[in-house]
Amino acid sequence: MQTRNITLLQPQKTVFGTGCISRFADDYIKLGYKKLFIVTMPVIRPMITDIVERLQAEGVTVTFYEKIHNEPSITDFKAMLAEAECFGADSFIGIGGGSILDLTKLTATLLGSSQQIEDLFGTDLIRRRGKWFACAPTTAGTGSEMSPNAILLDERDALKKGVVSPYLVADAAYIDPKLTWTVPARITAETGMDALTHCIEAYTNKFAHPMVDTFALKGIVLIARNLAKAVADGSDAEAREALAAGSMYGGMCLGPVNTAAVHALSYPLGGEYHISHGLSNAILLPSVMRFNCPACIRRYAEVAIACGVEPGHNEEETAMKGVEFVSSLSKQCHIPTTLTEIGIPRSAVDHMAKAAMDVQRLLKNNPREVTESDARSIYESLF
Repeated sequence: MQTRNITLLQPQKTVFGTGCISRFADDYIKLGYKKLFIVTMPVIRPMITDIVERLQAEGVTVTFYEKIHNEPSITDFKAMLAEAECFGADSFIGIGGGSILDLTKLTATLLGSSQQIEDLFGTDLIRRRGKWFACAPTTAGTGSEMSPNAILLDERDALKKGVVSPYLVADAAYIDPKLTWTVPARITAETGMDALTHCIEAYTNKFAHPMVDTFALKGIVLIARNLAKAVADGSDAEAREALAAGSMYGGMCLGPVNTAAVHALSYPLGGEYHISHGLSNAILLPSVMRFNCPACIRRYAEVAIACGVEPGHNEEETAMKGVEFVSSLSKQCHIPTTLTEIGIPRSAVDHMAKAAMDVQRLLKNNPREVTESDARSIYESLF
């Protein structure tokens, strides 16, 4: 097999399984750190009480940061960085959704750095590794615990932007499906569609790679066949475990291959209208799939098969069955399917199309070129 070189960057330690977060305290104590900055939410505290008590009994000083309530901005990052500096943190763990994990990664990496966050949007701009940090996701969605990516809202441009660096790969990831059991159905649905989008966009990417295809296809199988179950019954442990694994596989795709037009077109929705990342992706995914199908019909047919649909008479028919499956899955999970339903006015289309063109970091990966006119048409199809 001749193919392009690829670099796979993953946490030095990845622990997966229901209840595995309980291992964190013993693992951490062996490292010898003494000032742990925990980024989380109040609702998570009861789940980690035993861990915190164990750490404190071993002389570890712990502080909690619980001020992240929305998808993170530059302002949020700077506020958290200031508190971590004041505390004198020598290590971090983020226990939460993608917003919490992304801010943990950035704060741990840039604590004590002379670099400014505004100068780091892009790829490979961070100069050095920062403090030790771990990630423990409480949603099955962003895959941030496995990726070198972090996303922030730049308020100046009202646009979400990405920081990509090998230094943003966690030292350790604890993927415990039990932490997702109490996630509400709406968030389960939206974050699950985000994870599915990661896998589909990686598999149909212009820079798709056989090694990453393995992760992407497995992620599609797990998410497509279990998301509706977890939305209907959050206590379905088997479905929750499948989603957590699917999200992990999606995160493993982000570094070496990354996403494409769905994510690029979703950024203006989040940046200007504060629509959640998962919801934006879920609404856009079927339309972008239809747009892309002519450019890589076989790949989209294979996506459809991974989703569990019956093959059609040819690849075109099979691929379109896959698009319809994804659309139906969103509806089954009670996710809005139009921009009208989430309050986006038609008058915003031109501005959003123009803003999306700035996300060339992702658009360059798309299997079919997306012009500003194309972006406008995709948005228009969603009213």
